[in-house]
Amino acid sequence: QVQVVESGGGLVQAGESLRLSCTASGGRFSVNVMGWYRQALGKQRELVASISSPDGSTTYADFAKGRFSISRDNAKKTTYLQMGSLKPEDTGLYTCKMRYFGLDYWGTGTLVTVSS
Repeated sequence: QVQVVESGGGLVQAGESLRLSCTASGGRFSVNVMGWYRQALGKQRELVASISSPDGSTTYADFAKGRFSISRDNAKKTTYLQMGSLKPEDTGLYTCKMRYFGLDYWGTGTLVTVSS
């Protein structure tokens, strides 16, 4: 059974950095697409960034380019989202998704709050 669990959220001030982690269990972690999504209050969930394995290709939302960086450590079955220059509008629930052989497995999310 595949499961993903996020961690690393919290309260930070504008301009600070935060690193989120997403650890998977079950399945072959080296063959999947890991993605970070976020949802602000009253808004739809949106893709932040994704990273594929084994090719390592990445995609970023426009708002994430230049500020956020996604990476993965297959040995630890963990995907990271390094967020920098955070803004109050980055506040939201950040959720990890693992796409594995056509099926999506979602975590429950970790809350990021950026104060001005």
